[in-house]
Amino acid sequence: MCLGIPGQITELVDLEFLVAKVDIGGVKRDVIITCVVDDEHPAESCVGDWVLVHAGFAMSRLDEEEAARTLALLAELGDMQAEIDLMRQVETSA
Repeated sequence: MCLGIPGQITELVDLEFLVAKVDIGGVKRDVIITCVVDDEHPAESCVGDWVLVHAGFAMSRLDEEEAARTLALLAELGDMQAEIDLMRQVETSA
């Protein structure tokens, strides 16, 4: 299973190779934005966009509301995993 994580483009790093800086949960990474750039949405208009990032590529654009919902869901999954891990610890110590 592949997981894409929402991030917001904060700046353009390299227009020739279509690389942008993306803020993903407070961590800034260089990401290739080729998949989200086209004639109607050039690289220069991408700053501020929310994108779904996977393996160093911005795979698609998404609106801020969808990004917030996805981030909330990922946080819930993390909480659920912590609960499952705790249950496993209790189960193995019993």
